[in-house]
Amino acid sequence: MAKEENSFNELSINDIEVCSNSDPLPVLLKKKKAIRKYLEAEELKPYQAELIKLQRHLEANKLKMIILFEGRDAAGKGGTIRRVTRYMNEKHYRVVALGKPTEEQRTQWYFQRYVEHFPRGGEIVLFDRSWYNRAMVEPVFGFCTPEEYQIFIEDTPSFEKTLVRNGIILIKLYFSVTKEEQRRRFERRKTDPLRQWKLSEVDLQAQEKWDDFTKMKYEMLKHTHTTIAPWTIIRSDNKHLARLNAMRVILNSIHYEDRDEMLDFVPDSNIVVSGAREIELMEAQRLRSGKFIG
Repeated sequence: MAKEENSFNELSINDIEVCSNSDPLPVLLKKKKAIRKYLEAEELKPYQAELIKLQRHLEANKLKMIILFEGRDAAGKGGTIRRVTRYMNEKHYRVVALGKPTEEQRTQWYFQRYVEHFPRGGEIVLFDRSWYNRAMVEPVFGFCTPEEYQIFIEDTPSFEKTLVRNGIILIKLYFSVTKEEQRRRFERRKTDPLRQWKLSEVDLQAQEKWDDFTKMKYEMLKHTHTTIAPWTIIRSDNKHLARLNAMRVILNSIHYEDRDEMLDFVPDSNIVVSGAREIELMEAQRLRSGKFIG
C-alpha cells in the first residue's frame, strides 16, 4: 500500500504541466515539491473531515479522549498533531506539551501534573510527549533515579487501566524513525532558520545515545503494552504516510456517526505495527545481532 500511495503522488507530480522541462533544475524541483505537498494535503482532507465527525460524536456524548504522541526526537510527532487538529473545533481539543517540572511538581505524585490537563466530557487532549518521559528520556539522561523509574514501570499499567475503566478513550502512538532519517532531519534543523528552534541540547545527544533509547523503548513496550491500553507503532520515515495512518488509527478507535464508508480506513501494515508485534521484532533483532536495532 505504501508503494502504491507514493507512486500515485509521483505520477501525479510528473503529469502536471506546470513543471515545464524548460525550467532550470532548482525551479523544477521547487515546483515538484510544492505540488507533492499539495497532493499530500489533499489526500489527508477526507480523514480530517472524519476527525471532525469523531470530535462531534465525543462532544454529543460527553466522551473523553486522550491521545499520546511518543517517540524519538524528530520522529514527526508535532507535525502529525498539527495535521490531526488542523480543522478541528478549537473549543473541544487541547494540545499539551509540558516543559520541565518545577521544584514543587518534583515533590508531587509523578502523574499529578499530567492529570491536571486531562479532558472534560466532550474533549480530546493530545499529549506531545506525556508521562512516558519517565520511560525513556529521563532514565537515559539521568533525570530520574533508578527507583523512580522502577516505580513508574510498575505503576503505569494500573494507572492506565484506571483511566480506561473510568471512561477515558486512551490512544498510545509511538512514532518510530530510523537512525539515518533522524540524522538527516537533525542536519536540516541545523541549517534551516525556520527549524533551528526545534534543535535542543537533548537532540544533539540523541544520535550518540541511540542504543540507550532503543533499549528503553523495548523495556517501555514490554512493561506498558497491555490489552486495555495497547501501544500502536507508527513507522515515520515517510512523514506523510505516518500522518495518514495515524489518522486511520485514531478514527478506528471508536464508532461514530456518518462514517464515510467509501474511505479507506485500513492502516498500512508497512506503517502501523502493534506494540506486541514490535516487541517480537525487537527480540528477533537481538537474537540475530546481539542487540536491539531500532
